[in-house]
Amino acid sequence: MSDMDEDAVLSDIDGEEELHQGVGEDEKEQVCLLTQEAISQGLSLLCQTGNGLGHAFVKLDLKDRRLNDIAAISNYIHLRFLDVSNNHLTDLSPVASLTQLLWLKVDNNAVACFKGQPFAQLTYLQWLSMAVNRLTDLDGLVGPALESLNLSGNGIQRVNGLQSGYFANLVTLELRGNNLETTDSINLPNLQRLYLAQNAIKHLEGLGKLERLTTLHLRDNLLDTLDGLSPNMKCLQYLNVRGNAIINESALRCLGLVSKSLRALVISDNPVVETTDYRLTVLILLPQLERLDKDPVSPEERTEAKERIKELKEEEIYDP
Repeated sequence: MSDMDEDAVLSDIDGEEELHQGVGEDEKEQVCLLTQEAISQGLSLLCQTGNGLGHAFVKLDLKDRRLNDIAAISNYIHLRFLDVSNNHLTDLSPVASLTQLLWLKVDNNAVACFKGQPFAQLTYLQWLSMAVNRLTDLDGLVGPALESLNLSGNGIQRVNGLQSGYFANLVTLELRGNNLETTDSINLPNLQRLYLAQNAIKHLEGLGKLERLTTLHLRDNLLDTLDGLSPNMKCLQYLNVRGNAIINESALRCLGLVSKSLRALVISDNPVVETTDYRLTVLILLPQLERLDKDPVSPEERTEAKERIKELKEEEIYDP
């Protein structure tokens, strides 16, 4: 993990406190239909069309326009970048005809489902954000080319639709601020970054399928143990379990299963940190760790941990 990547992750994902900020009630009463004038004002980025013989504007910004209907965009088939965030949309079917889309932002709307699979024909769509809508499940969501998917701040209770066949290219998934109780059913072997903070997760399940995962963010959940970490997670470098319910050191024992790859661990705001030697306990389990709770592991701590490991081996208590 590069210093830049690690610092970005260690920021605890800025903006978590803003997940549930929506449009004010007063504004909700003043909804509008999309007009050609609004489209003209929002268009930019003139590019060649697919055949190379013509040109068209490929970027459209329609955020903050109190829209509840975007049917008028269906004819703008050359669009590649579309921002309709901070509106009042419930129906995304007009997007289905925009088959050249690469980037789509629908944050802060009122979408409750993916009726009609509106993204099924968007074979080039790589980046999709639908944070702070009204989703409760993922039925109908298909993203054959998606690499980044943000569904934070919804009411999602289950993720049964997250199968590799529909999301073969997905590497970043954000599900912060939903109602998930488990990590099970995320069957995405190519996934690299998974953000699950601010849910109600009590158990770690199904993580053995995430063999390429490098980042797992579980801050502010209900975990009382790290049972469920898997030796199949051979690429895991960063784990954040800050603000859970981990009480004692025995609940940390599964950290040893990812000891070869893990380089940064955030475990603050758990009851276990009240013990005076929790850092030593962690370093015995994770001798390669570089950062613990954002603080670098000191040479003195590493030496102490190595000496303790040696003592435990001699006592035949330590199980490598």
